[in-house]
Amino acid sequence: MQTVLPLLAAVVGYLIGSLSFAVIISRAMGLSDPRSYGSGNPGATNVLRSGNKAAAILTLVFDALKGFLPVLAVKLWGQPHGLEEGTMALVGVAAFLGHLWPVFFRFQGGKGVATAAGVIFGLNPLLGVATLATWLIIAWFSRYSSLAAIVSAAFAPMYQLLIWEAGPTALALIIMGLLLVWRHSANIQKLLAGTESKLGAKAGTAAPAAKSTSSKTARKKS
Repeated sequence: MQTVLPLLAAVVGYLIGSLSFAVIISRAMGLSDPRSYGSGNPGATNVLRSGNKAAAILTLVFDALKGFLPVLAVKLWGQPHGLEEGTMALVGVAAFLGHLWPVFFRFQGGKGVATAAGVIFGLNPLLGVATLATWLIIAWFSRYSSLAAIVSAAFAPMYQLLIWEAGPTALALIIMGLLLVWRHSANIQKLLAGTESKLGAKAGTAAPAAKSTSSKTARKKS
């Protein structure tokens, strides 16, 4: 029973993480699939390239919540069942992996920045504030979301180890950090080449789904 409950909690966390809100919200708002333009990444930054700020904000919030809520649920209700920090860390990583490889979307997921942030806030709110501040500072001065994510992914486990302690939380942060950097490998190459898109840059092919379809029809008629 002590092994089954953490595994069940991890499975639930993974399934929640597999909800790709970039795709869900874009479909609900009549926008193009975010996997079809820009970086092709189903995340808030790429949704912002559609020009629809509301869709990007909703994507950001829900992607963060799907990392935060499973961890919070274990924190609030898991202790009587023997589910403590180790299970919280396991559930957080599972939700993060769900975003990267979502079972509901053919395992084609995003890079996990917002979901990782939600997990961090669930595990350690003060660490979440420190990591978010790091992201904001780097993003503000560089205007590169990818660079801010990479730096934050590297600093989060260091903050945990220097200010708090080693343990399941630190291990979860290291795992997520390594995966985040790996998922940003193409962005790293673009940053080095000076071709990386900056925050707020629109993708030329991003358009509402309905308009895209109508324009194709018009071209066929002509």
